[in-house]
Amino acid sequence: MESIFFTYFMEFMVHDWFASVPITICSVLTVAFIFERYFYYQKNRRDVTSFIHQLQRELESGQLQKAQATCSRLGGVIGEVAEEGVRLLAEQKEDFSKAFDITVGLVTRKLEKHLPILGTIGATCPFLGLFGTVVGVIFTLNQLGASGGGTPIVVLGVAKALIATGYGLIVAILAVIFNNTYTNIVKGYNDDFALLKLLFLSFVASDEPSKVH
Repeated sequence: MESIFFTYFMEFMVHDWFASVPITICSVLTVAFIFERYFYYQKNRRDVTSFIHQLQRELESGQLQKAQATCSRLGGVIGEVAEEGVRLLAEQKEDFSKAFDITVGLVTRKLEKHLPILGTIGATCPFLGLFGTVVGVIFTLNQLGASGGGTPIVVLGVAKALIATGYGLIVAILAVIFNNTYTNIVKGYNDDFALLKLLFLSFVASDEPSKVH
């Protein structure tokens, strides 16, 4: 059974290149972006809860230099946004909200990198596979009419043509699963950014803090 499937698949890859090539390109991009985003998110994972508590204590005591150092030590996108927030709190209190939103927007772009492509692949790959199947069935029926073959030829031809649909669906399913998973991860980061903003805004209306040198 496995050898037959492999034979059908290789015939599809060679003879139905008009469908197999774009689906294969999509599959390579999907796998590459899945691993690239996974390692990127892993690299930026941080313990936000304990960090925010520590940052809050330092801001309450007016130790902006120490707060900025804490953000720098944390690193990652959370530390980057928090460090910029401390700087804005010290130097740009009046327009803090807009400036902080710009920072968050720029970081969110980095977090969402490649996700639109995964979403597009998930939406289009089934249609690429269906296109390959339709063309394969048309060729099969054309051969049937030309040779006057019987039912076995039709069944064999349709079975080969359906490989395209299966291939497209597998790639699309992978793209959709990981696109949704990574979108939820980005949403979690945005929730953390919103929490940081609330923390900083609670100090915007307070007495003018010391400048960060």
